[in-house]
Amino acid sequence: MKKKIKYIAGLTLIEILIGIVVSSLMMAAIYSTYSIVNNTYNQVVAKAKISRSSRDLIELLIRDTRMAGFKYYLGTNAFGYPKETYLQFGGGETTIQQSHDPIVIIPAEQDGLGHSLSDVIEGFGGGEGEDDSLPEDAEADKIAEYKSKCCDKIHIVYDDFNQNDKTQPYKRYKVTYYALARVDGGEKRYAIYKSKIGWKQRKTNESDPSWPIEGEWVADCKQCYHNQLVRDYVDDMEFIPIGKEGQKIPYPNPTTDEGRASLYNVRAVDIRIAFKSKKDFFRSINPNRSLKGFSKDPIEFNDRKLRDNVVVTVYTRNIGRDFN
Repeated sequence: MKKKIKYIAGLTLIEILIGIVVSSLMMAAIYSTYSIVNNTYNQVVAKAKISRSSRDLIELLIRDTRMAGFKYYLGTNAFGYPKETYLQFGGGETTIQQSHDPIVIIPAEQDGLGHSLSDVIEGFGGGEGEDDSLPEDAEADKIAEYKSKCCDKIHIVYDDFNQNDKTQPYKRYKVTYYALARVDGGEKRYAIYKSKIGWKQRKTNESDPSWPIEGEWVADCKQCYHNQLVRDYVDDMEFIPIGKEGQKIPYPNPTTDEGRASLYNVRAVDIRIAFKSKKDFFRSINPNRSLKGFSKDPIEFNDRKLRDNVVVTVYTRNIGRDFN
């Protein structure tokens, strides 16, 4: 029995320790590789989320900017409707409330942040059912301790048509994109909102043979809404009007002389939206990370968020064109 035990093969304590050390090194290398791959994957997913959500907002802005100044022409018809729009047009007015101009841009430095219905509807407020209050989690003041220079605001006006509405077949809408500061969730940041009002110039009844010659902006149409959240976690929104020669022109705005001169000279609009991630993206804080706009100085952000600029040029189809 003793002879059999003598010739049984086994491992020494040193060999076992060497095996443990080698196995530990291999496990550490595998974990390190997994950690790198997992972090890379998470970064790719975070970038994809920003890209996907930003694309939705950009597509809305592209569509509405292309519609700016659109007017519907019906022509000869069997409905008894006018061939073309009969809606009153307030072009070149001196206030945004009266204006029907296709595009009006309010830069951030001119109080572009925030929006109320009284900004676009004369005499709005105080009536029954007229609510112009901000969302509970938002405010129209800049975030004092935040470095972002957010945000420009844009008003876009375009026409539409509904043949089934016999008292007002021709429609007109004014949409506004603007930013508000959000304060919910313990983190202050900016978000993009959208508002839409309609032009009311309606017959009192279908049998009336004449069409009204005056109207007013209203906020209670079926297609109207206010303070609709479009995109959260935004650092900036910038609009640059482009003229005939491809140069930047003054912001189209009926309240200033140079702005009035630009109202119908817009050939395109450069749009820049700066998005940021909801969660921390980088492992460490790097004070050298910065964000630059079209006409703004670079801004350095001392946090671990991922930021990305999305820039597009949108050509206006219905304004600023030479058809001769």
